[in-house]
Amino acid sequence: MQASMTTRRSSFGIMRTFLIAALLAAISALPGFAISKDFSQSYPLQAGGTFELQNVNGTVEVQAWDRNEVEVRAVKTAKERESDLDRVSIEVEAKPNAVSVITRYPQDEGVEVTVEYAVHVPHSAIVEHLGTVNGTLRISGVDHVEELRTVNGNIEVYDGGGAVHAHVTNGNVHLELAHVREKDETFAETTNGSVLLVVPADTQANLEARCLNGSFASELPVSLESTLRPREMHGKLGHGGAPIRLRTVNGGIQIAVLRSTV
Repeated sequence: MQASMTTRRSSFGIMRTFLIAALLAAISALPGFAISKDFSQSYPLQAGGTFELQNVNGTVEVQAWDRNEVEVRAVKTAKERESDLDRVSIEVEAKPNAVSVITRYPQDEGVEVTVEYAVHVPHSAIVEHLGTVNGTLRISGVDHVEELRTVNGNIEVYDGGGAVHAHVTNGNVHLELAHVREKDETFAETTNGSVLLVVPADTQANLEARCLNGSFASELPVSLESTLRPREMHGKLGHGGAPIRLRTVNGGIQIAVLRSTV
């Protein structure tokens, strides 16, 4: 009798192990099941050094900090096969004055993998190029930002500055600039989305704004100079100075005053 009970318990344990394994296998085979792999590295970057990152599918967030180094954290997520994770690589070229990150996908092959980035750079770094195809670009606290591009997603800059050029196809552009220097041009364009530019109240700039299917509004006084084309205006903020060009096709344009959060 005792032997029979022991045999039953053993059989039950084997069956339970088998069922758990089968359940896990079934779950992993379900559509939408995600398998992830982390990437984390740091690289020294001297004051005034450049940083660039090119992605394909996934959001990119860049935040400034007080260290003279770049910290790159990323999460690769495969929709179906774990083996796909190794087919998408993160390539980094690091020099004392420049750090470049590129997401490589296999050519001529469809791989359902997203790569989400969270990056820290020095405040004094120059974010030279930042791009993705499907995802949002978000930059905070960087003194010098230049080229930003995404196709499907938003571009957001907070507490930034520099010669910001933001290009979006389907998404909004949100630029909060702590300073607008005369030598720096601010350019923001989107096809399907709105443009919001937030600048200090004493900003001196030459303004060009074009919105084909939308409205224009400004909290700052604009001295209108000319309208060369339909739905396009040229004017000045203050006495004029730094060039600012804002464009959208399907959406509005708004200029707001930067307010202290202290």
